[in-house]
Amino acid sequence: MAEKEYPHEPARELADEGVANGEIARVAIEDKYGHLRSRHIQFIALGGAIGTSLFLGIGSSLAKAGPLSLLLGFSITGLAVYGMMVTLGEMTTWLPVPGAIPQFCSRFVDDSLGFAVGWNNWYFCAIVVCLDISAASVVIDYWPGARSVSPAVWITIIILVILFLNVFAVSIYGEAEFWFASIKLITILGLLILSVVIILDGGPSGDRLGFRYWNDPGAMKELSPASGATGRFLAFFSTLIYAAFTYAGVEMVAAAGGEAEDPRRNVPKAVRRVVYRILLFYVLGTLAIGCMVASNDPNLFGGTGAARSPWVIGITKAGISVLPDIINAVILASATSSVNAFLYTGSRYLYALASDGQAPKVLLKCTKTGVPIYCVLVTSSISLLTYMTVSVAGTTVFLWFANLVTVASMLTWISICAAFIRFREAQKVQGLTDQNPWFRGPLQPYTAWATMIFFSVLTVFNGFEVFLEGHWNISDFLVAYIGIPIFGFLVLFWKFVKRTKIHSLATMDLMGGRAEIDALEGTWDKPVPKNFAQKVWFWLV
Repeated sequence: MAEKEYPHEPARELADEGVANGEIARVAIEDKYGHLRSRHIQFIALGGAIGTSLFLGIGSSLAKAGPLSLLLGFSITGLAVYGMMVTLGEMTTWLPVPGAIPQFCSRFVDDSLGFAVGWNNWYFCAIVVCLDISAASVVIDYWPGARSVSPAVWITIIILVILFLNVFAVSIYGEAEFWFASIKLITILGLLILSVVIILDGGPSGDRLGFRYWNDPGAMKELSPASGATGRFLAFFSTLIYAAFTYAGVEMVAAAGGEAEDPRRNVPKAVRRVVYRILLFYVLGTLAIGCMVASNDPNLFGGTGAARSPWVIGITKAGISVLPDIINAVILASATSSVNAFLYTGSRYLYALASDGQAPKVLLKCTKTGVPIYCVLVTSSISLLTYMTVSVAGTTVFLWFANLVTVASMLTWISICAAFIRFREAQKVQGLTDQNPWFRGPLQPYTAWATMIFFSVLTVFNGFEVFLEGHWNISDFLVAYIGIPIFGFLVLFWKFVKRTKIHSLATMDLMGGRAEIDALEGTWDKPVPKNFAQKVWFWLV
C-alpha cells in the first residue's frame, strides 16, 4: 500500500523514517503540496458553483417548469449537493491527495469501485471540457463580426489557451481560475442587485414586477402530456435533474486538495461555504429570474449567446439595452473558466488512476513544477471531439453531452456517499473516531445516507420523459441511461481482472499516506488580518 501512497521518492523516504521536522518535509515534497494557496482553493470551489448554465441554460428549465418549481428544484438539489460536499470534505481533510475521490472509493469500499469512479470522473471531466468549449464557440457567434469566422478557429484558440494555463504550472492554473471566478462572482452579484432594483420598480421602464409572473402565467407549469397535479410534479422533478447538471463539478475542490497549501484548513473552509454559495447564487438567482421573466416568454427559446439568457431578457425588457454584450463576454469567460477547471481536474483524476495502478504508469510523469504532463495532454486530446460542432448542429451535440454529464456526475456523488459511510464505520471499528478534529460533517452518517438515496432516485429516473406518451425516442433513451451500464461494466471488469473484494472494516487502511501531510502540519503561513477590510477578505478566501 505504501508504494502507491507516496509517488515521489523524497516524500516516501521521509515518511518511512518518521521525519517530523515540518521544514525539512516541506522542502522534500513541495513539488506536490502547497502550489495552490487559500484564495486559489476558495475560488476553485466558487468557480465550480457558478457555471455557464446559471447565466444561459437555466432559462429552458424556467420555460418548462415555471418559477416556483425552478426555485424548489434548485433549493432541494442544492441541499443534497451540500450533503455530498460535507461527506467529501471530511474524507479530504483526513487524507488530502491529488484526485482524491477514486482513491477514497478504492480504499474505503473496493478497488473495483475506485477504478470505475476514476474512469467515470475522467470521462465526465473530458466531456465537460468539450461541452464548455462548444458553448464558448456558440457564445462568440453572438457578435456579428465573429459569424464570418469558422467556429473551428475559436475552438482551436480556446484549446490552446487552456492547454497553456494547465501545462506550465499548477500556480498559473490557480491564478487563472482565481480571476475567472472573480469575474463571475462580481457579475452574478451585480445581476442579483440589478434584478432587485428592476423587480421593485427601479428600472427605466417604471414597471413594478413583484411576483406578477407567478400569477400569470403561473408559479408551476404542467409537463405535457400529463396534466393537473401529476403534470406539475413531473415538471418540478425535471428541475431536480437539471439542477444536478448545473451543480455538476462542485466537488472539484477535492481534486485540488492534494496540491493545496494547508489543506486541513482551506478545504473545510471551501466546503462549509458551499451552502452559502448555493443559497446566494442559485436559490436567490432562480428567484430573481422567476420574477423578472415570464415562463412563457418566447425569447427563452430563441436567440444566440446572451440573447436567450433570462438575465438579459429581463434586463432588456426593463429598458436597459447596454448589457447584452457585457453579459455575453462574462458567459464566454465562464465557459473558458469551466474548461480550465475541468481539464485540471480530469488530469488529476487520471494521475490518481495511474498512481493506483489502474492506468499506465507513464502517466505519473510530472514536470519540475509538479504538473502531470501526460495526464494533461491525454485529457486535453478528448477536446478535439468538439470539432464535431463545426458540421453537426451545436445544440444537438450540447444536449448529448449534457445528459451524459448529468448521469456521470450523480454516479460519482453516490459513490462518494458510499465511500464515506464505509469510512465512518471503519473509524468506529478501529477506534479512530476522534482523530479528525479539522472537519466533522453535521448529522453524519444520516446526511450521507439521505444524499445517496436522493441521487440514486434521480439517476434511475433521469430519463423519465422518454416514457411519457408521445415522447419515446431511442436516441434520448440511450443518452439518458448509457452512463449506468458503462459504470457497471467498469466495476465488473476490474473486479474480474483483479479479483478484488470489499475491504474489511477492521483491516481497511485509514492511515497510510498521512505522513506527508502530517509532516507539513503547522508549517504553512496563516495570514493574520490587521483591519476590518482584511477580516472580510480572509473570510471570503
